[in-house]
Amino acid sequence: MSGDSFRLERLNARAARRWAVATRTAFASHRAELDDLNVFPVPDGDTGTNLYITLDSALEAAREPREPDTLPGSGTSAAGTMATDVATLARATLLAARGNSGVILSQLVRGLSEVIAEAAASDGVGGVAGSGGDGDPHGLDGPMLALALRRASERAYASVTRPVEGTILSVAAAAASAAELAASTGSDLYAVAHASLVAARVALAATTAQLPVLARAGVVDAGGLGYVLVLEALELVIAGSPVSGPLPPRAAHFSPIALRAAAHADGNGATAKGDGDRLELGGPSYEVMYLLSDSDEEAVAVLRSRLDALGDSVLVVGGEDLWNVHVHVDDVGAAIQAGIEAGRPHRIAVTHFADQKRARTHSGTSRHGPVAVVACAAGEGLAEVFGAAGAVPVFNGPGRRASAGQLLDAIRSAHSQYVIVLPNDKDTVLAAEAAASAAADGGLEVHVVRARSAVQGIAALAVFEPAASVRDNLIAMSGASGATRHGGVTVAAKASLTSAGPCHPGDVLGAIDGDVVVVGHDQGMVGADVVARLLAGGGELLTVVSGVGAGPELSALVAQSARTSHPDLEVSIIDGGQATYPLLLGVE
Repeated sequence: MSGDSFRLERLNARAARRWAVATRTAFASHRAELDDLNVFPVPDGDTGTNLYITLDSALEAAREPREPDTLPGSGTSAAGTMATDVATLARATLLAARGNSGVILSQLVRGLSEVIAEAAASDGVGGVAGSGGDGDPHGLDGPMLALALRRASERAYASVTRPVEGTILSVAAAAASAAELAASTGSDLYAVAHASLVAARVALAATTAQLPVLARAGVVDAGGLGYVLVLEALELVIAGSPVSGPLPPRAAHFSPIALRAAAHADGNGATAKGDGDRLELGGPSYEVMYLLSDSDEEAVAVLRSRLDALGDSVLVVGGEDLWNVHVHVDDVGAAIQAGIEAGRPHRIAVTHFADQKRARTHSGTSRHGPVAVVACAAGEGLAEVFGAAGAVPVFNGPGRRASAGQLLDAIRSAHSQYVIVLPNDKDTVLAAEAAASAAADGGLEVHVVRARSAVQGIAALAVFEPAASVRDNLIAMSGASGATRHGGVTVAAKASLTSAGPCHPGDVLGAIDGDVVVVGHDQGMVGADVVARLLAGGGELLTVVSGVGAGPELSALVAQSARTSHPDLEVSIIDGGQATYPLLLGVE
């Protein structure tokens, strides 16, 4: 079968969901890369973190509780439509937007949402549930996608009080123009998406020469690269295969020497200069963001004008009942007072660029001070265990993974300058690292112990010493977590081919380090088999964490089996209350 057979003819609700999730994955994978590129409008190194947290938090907020593994309109409910789904995501993105890049991203999503809504209102396109397969006739075709990309570009430009070329705006405009040209020749959905991606890549490479600050650093625009990632994810979803062709060569653009030079460059533009505590910025000293309610378009227009007089990088976006306000200023009080006079500011966030840069520069060098821990928990029992050990627990169950925004809130609620985060799940590590990076904006020093399971988190917390330095705790907890081999027992929900052979719905699966090693029919026997494999390399302590529906008899059976072959083995049994896994197992 040719690759063309897998291409979508229309972007329906299910495909749109995959696009959003694929974009979040791309932001997560390239977060640090984007942060390193961030030299405009200020070199605060947070573009990738802001893009990721904005979309991650928005997707979590837009998720419907009835289907924990899906977003609204993912094809599982007749109530979901592409129009309502994207509108929900657009509002969630507006609420979750962080930083300059996050606010612009919210307007790109808004532009797409408006075109989809208009199509649904006029002829029903996108206005029915995407409950069919990828061949569902409803959704966006090539010309509609081109229109949506143009509207997204227009919304992005309109969001910025003083647009600057050589940024994400230039990349979005180039993508829209190429999409329109392709659509005008009768191209299909894939051809339009591909044309927009190719043009965006070319425009991204050109940003270096368009902005002096980028030219001095030898880098492309971070926000522009972020939009290229959005379009790469779109092409991937439409093609049903990896994206075509690489991004522009990155070696020159990502030179660490060039990046360091940019961080100390003199000249015009928002560049950093000096060193250590003498860091100075060439622009305003503070970033101020807040949501504005109880206002109207006239008052917002006055607010935008006042903020423009106070500082730069002004973005005031939204409408009807809610606006998101962003500005770089020296007079924080005046920026907030302007909001008070325009309506009701809330969720106010102020970042001092010098403190932010200093915190990132010196991250990891601090050694002393009260240390706090944030630990993800997949069940009430685990949350109680982590809480009793002095950690701030964050729910992180199957299908309801803790977002980077939720982890950031937990980090701040710990009320400590030094925080260690335990993701306790391999799929949450990237979110935890993004939250740690964002916490540095407020001068916090946050480290992630890459615990990939609850039992590794339990082992890490067992050696936690609140009075010890963050460095000593990090070394001890990372060592304890890494020394804990982990496994689990679950029940297959569908037929599949595993590393241990085929399985069918209802089969009991035993896994070690996330890889299925045994397929059986009895939870106790499979659990005993997994423990025996974990103990094959030795061990002194077995931790058995029972989940929902697993009575004490099951844990006792597995523990007794282990003691039979290892009489000196110490066993700890915990009622974790987690779903999906009747048993979580760890050996230290």
